[in-house]
Amino acid sequence: MNHPITIKSGQLELSGVLQYPPLNSDEQRADKYPLIIICHGFIGNRMGTDRLFVEAADRLTKRGYLVLRFDYGGCGESTGDYGSGGLDALIEQTRTVLDYAAGLDLVDLERIILVGHSLGGAVAVLTASRDSRVKSLVLWSPVAHPFMDIRNIIGVKAIEEIERTGKSDYMHYELTKQFTDSLAQFQPLTELRGYNGDVLIVHGTADTVIPVDYCFLYQKMFWLRKEGNCDKEVIMQADHTFSSKAERDHLFDITFRWIDAIGKRRNDWSLWTI
Repeated sequence: MNHPITIKSGQLELSGVLQYPPLNSDEQRADKYPLIIICHGFIGNRMGTDRLFVEAADRLTKRGYLVLRFDYGGCGESTGDYGSGGLDALIEQTRTVLDYAAGLDLVDLERIILVGHSLGGAVAVLTASRDSRVKSLVLWSPVAHPFMDIRNIIGVKAIEEIERTGKSDYMHYELTKQFTDSLAQFQPLTELRGYNGDVLIVHGTADTVIPVDYCFLYQKMFWLRKEGNCDKEVIMQADHTFSSKAERDHLFDITFRWIDAIGKRRNDWSLWTI
């Protein structure tokens, strides 16, 4: 069951959908469900490229998870102008979504998982390092150097125009100097040390948008933490959005098995008493 939602974040209204696990006619809902929150990437939306997030959510709900997909301000059906804010605004919006999720009676607060794709992966890392409500992280093709990576996407000429005039049009989005300056202010690879939960990173070798080398770099930095595990999987010939059926099936299989295993381990530990 899909439930449309609107979440107030400052002056913005974030549009989203909360998806519940299906029930047979003779079943009753569980008291608590683990929750997956999906963070989309640069100028993306809650559906994902080629319905990536829609497909992921449909499969996750069938496995017994609540899923919350939402549009960042200025994207999809949310109000606002995406390029007028900064990376700090995306982090704040994600935390506002966490506020909403934490207030739902059906949510197991010990199993809130952020799934972030591309720039959404960096936002997920930066959010988790600031918010202890995030218990696990899944990063798909994550950005590691926000300014450099977005510069490579929009082009050097656009960056020069922003420096010269204060703004630039990219794919009908007006990107401001505040936006690009904020990208340079955040460093996910160093700030991730503030997060002590478990992490899965999945990247494709044919990703021409974000280098596959980042998954190795991220894992190395996560391993330097005092707490928390980090697993990674590299999918051969997969592109940035895992666009082929085989790539996507592989992505989902890796991700869902990992999430299930994390939940099982947490449940097993809860059976122990001191």
